[in-house]
This record gives sequence, C-alpha cells and structure tokens, in this order.
Amino acid sequence: MLDYPNAIKVGKNSMKVNYKKVNGLSSSVRIHKAQVQISFSKFLIGKRRDKTVLKFLKWAEKRLSKVSDNTVLTPVYKDGGKIITLDHDEKIVRVANNFFKKGNLDNKIETIISPALETLKKFVQESKKFDLIFIDADKGNYKNYYELSLNLINKESLIIFDNVLWHGDVFKRTVTDKQTNIMREFNKYIKNDNRVEKIILPLGDGLTICRKV
Repeated sequence: MLDYPNAIKVGKNSMKVNYKKVNGLSSSVRIHKAQVQISFSKFLIGKRRDKTVLKFLKWAEKRLSKVSDNTVLTPVYKDGGKIITLDHDEKIVRVANNFFKKGNLDNKIETIISPALETLKKFVQESKKFDLIFIDADKGNYKNYYELSLNLINKESLIIFDNVLWHGDVFKRTVTDKQTNIMREFNKYIKNDNRVEKIILPLGDGLTICRKV
C-alpha cells in the first residue's frame, strides 16, 4: 500500500486530514472545500503565469461559475491566456455559460461537450499543448487521462488530479470496494512513474500534483 503520510509530507512536517463524516458534509462546507482548492489553483496559475489551462471534470463549469467568479481566472486572462473545459452534460454547460457571460469571461473560457478521452486523443493528434491540466472525472479512466495528458504538456508543466484520497478511504485497509481500490492503484501508478515529480496534498479530498520532468 502507498505510504500516504509520506506522500503528503511537505518539507519537514506532515499534514493530517480528518475525514470523519465527510460524506455528510453540508453544501456550504463542500463549497468551502472547493474555494480552498480554487485558491490553491489560483496560486499555482499566478506563480507560473500559465497561458492555457485545460480542465475536464464533472461539474467543472458549475464549480467555476458558482464559486470562483473571476478570481481564479484573473492570472490567466490578464496575460492573454485561456481556459478550456471538457464536460458531457449539456444542461450544466448551458447554466455555466450564462455565468461566464455575466462575468465577461465567455471569450476566455471554451467549453467542449464530448467524452474526455475522445477529445484528448484529438488534442494529441493536433499536437496541442497546455501549461496546466486539472482532472476530476471518472476515476476508472484516471490512468488513461494521465497518459494522454502527458503528451499534451511540455517539461515543467503540471497535471493535477482531484479526489486522490477518496474521502480518506485509501488509508483504511478494511475498505476494499472497487472505487477505493481504483484510486489506490492509480496512486501507486503515479508514485512509481519517473516521468514526473509528484506530491499528494491534503486539500479538499486530496490533490496529486505532477510536474513533467
């Protein structure tokens, strides 16, 4: 099993996560968790001055429109950058696009409604490159998303995965359901991959940050 306490170690200190009753969190607490992750994303984007950001995740546009407003996007669009989101739910995309228009961001955010794997393969064929890729989608395809995404970034660029601690269940040896084991196997896969530098941060439900070397 992956040594999670060491995986999430930052500097000389280890961070502890309390996942008690996480599945019963109220919507306001969940929004707060999203705000923490978005603030961290803003920090990364701002420091790196990334120009092109790819986000593909369930509820991506809803999260952006209801939580982040202009804040997380400012470092991107001030430098002429762009965010591309991938989603398969047309209804959510329509709602999100209305928020983007109200925030005068519709010219900086492109939404593609299509299965993510198909879109990524198309991007690879087109030799597209992104400075940062954020992934929160179906966990069973995390490895596939990862392999395709590696072809879409240059050295020093980042891929970020959400939910890698899976409500804390990846820590619990007695939890052996399919989804938890999928996340464990994915975490091991990333841990053993020398093509990237990586770290797990206990923000929200866990973020894995991979930097291509």
